Amino acid sequence: MSDDTKAILRAFIVENFLFGDESQPLTADTSLIDSDYVDSTGILELVSYLEERFGIKVADTDIIPANLDSLARITAFVERKQAG
Repeated sequence: MSDDTKAILRAFIVENFLFGDESQPLTADTSLIDSDYVDSTGILELVSYLEERFGIKVADTDIIPANLDSLARITAFVERKQAG
C-alpha cells in the first residue's frame, strides 16, 4: 500500500500546494516546510485531508515535522495510524 498511499499523497500535494505544477522538485524526502510548499494553514489542510481520505484521527501532538514534512514521512505516518 505504501506506493499507492504515496501516489495519492503526491497528487494531493501537487494539486493543492503546487497548483498542479509538476515541474517543482518533489521527491519522497523533499521537505515541504523548508521548500515553502506548505505553511501552517497548509498543514491544517493536509491534516484534514488525511483524516477524511484515510479514515485516521490526527491528534494535536501528531502535528509535527517528523510526521508531516515529506511524502515519505506522511506516508509512514498514515500507515502507522491505519495499522494501530
